[in-house]
Amino acid sequence: MSGTLNTPLSAEGARMSADEDRASLPEVEATPLVVDVEFIEVEEERGLPRLDAVDEISTARPRRPLELPRGAATPEGRARVVTVINQKGGVGKTTSVINIASQMALRGHRVLVVDADSQGNCATGLGVDKSRVSTTTRDLLLSPECAVDSRHATAVEGVHIIVGDRTLVGLEQEMLRQLGRERRMTEALAPLLPHYDLVLIDTPPSLGLVTINALVASDGIVIPVQTEYFALEGLAMLAGTIREVRGLLNPRLGVDGVMLTMHAPTLLNNQVAAEVKEAFPELVIEPPIRRNIRLAEAPSHGIPIHLHDPKSNGGLDYQKVASVLESRWGLV
Repeated sequence: MSGTLNTPLSAEGARMSADEDRASLPEVEATPLVVDVEFIEVEEERGLPRLDAVDEISTARPRRPLELPRGAATPEGRARVVTVINQKGGVGKTTSVINIASQMALRGHRVLVVDADSQGNCATGLGVDKSRVSTTTRDLLLSPECAVDSRHATAVEGVHIIVGDRTLVGLEQEMLRQLGRERRMTEALAPLLPHYDLVLIDTPPSLGLVTINALVASDGIVIPVQTEYFALEGLAMLAGTIREVRGLLNPRLGVDGVMLTMHAPTLLNNQVAAEVKEAFPELVIEPPIRRNIRLAEAPSHGIPIHLHDPKSNGGLDYQKVASVLESRWGLV
């Protein structure tokens, strides 16, 4: 067999080869090693920052207290229009609309409920069969001239409703093509206001064009606030929305009250309630609406709490809240 055999180098041959490789490398100057470093601490005295000094790193500034303006008085000869709003969902907006409207009717006031939420729960809670309704809040906004024919009677004498349903979803896309789209609800409600003492508008948990329509049409708003975490953060967002609407579309808009809802005697709930009262001492409505199973059951029977169980915690709380609002709205 022919070929070349590769034999391993001996230890001496490998050492000689390594020495030759090192000899061919360029020389490098020796670098001194750092043996030790001595640190000396020096305490630097700093004076207080000047009032006119500018922080180049942070642009944060102390936040001013939340400012919620009060609503203007109701013009003579027409209903007060009130929107129940909170951009956070699940805080008891619809429950409050149903039970406040019912309490006002029980005291002899004529009330119109406008359901601007696509879930349409106000109709269910007031005993209205939505499947038999032909004209809804969607028709009211697209064709304001049909307002008179949009009203429906409810299970509570003295309360009428304009029903909301799932057709409100996608309504904003249709309204974008209309001029004066922010004032459509104002135009629609105008012929109805002389026939009522109070108009309550239920809104979805979002700031869309339908909600803006409700705020532009309103004299005041009521804000249900669940006494749990993020309550004040939601109020801060809403305060900014109110300022924008007042500045651009409705200078009369203001806050009629802040309701504490779904309240329980826990440390967290009491702390949040105390913070809200400290921030808005003149606006908070007493007492808080307590968590109550009877209050949650009432909508399943299609009736408000004062017909289901008026002596329950929820029934008693809404009676007291309605008394406060009745006085604030000048309906006494």
